[in-house]
Amino acid sequence: MEFEELVRKINKHVEELDYFSARKYIEQNIDDLQQNKHLLNSNAREILMFLVDQINSGHAAMTRQELSAINAINEYSYKFDLRGIKMLLKNRAALFMREDIDGYLNKDAKEILTGMGAIKK
Repeated sequence: MEFEELVRKINKHVEELDYFSARKYIEQNIDDLQQNKHLLNSNAREILMFLVDQINSGHAAMTRQELSAINAINEYSYKFDLRGIKMLLKNRAALFMREDIDGYLNKDAKEILTGMGAIKK
């Protein structure tokens, strides 16, 4: 894929609000896009800058499996299903040790996981 076509695809995905696809293209070509960010539209540039900031701060991007586990924890917390929460925590303890986990959890999940000692307050 040529660079001009890549920029066109990224801009098209951003205009269609398909941020997931745009992010994948940006992540795969982040070095080239940083040098030519003026070719991206403003929203695509914001995604690029967000990803660069994440990389510079040392945070790794969440995978789909991690996000689905967090969503399941949020759902179990909303329903106060402690058995489901414990089952998910047992297999994914390292996920909840991440510093950026707070932004993904709802209030119920934060309270329950703090009470269980799975996350720090």
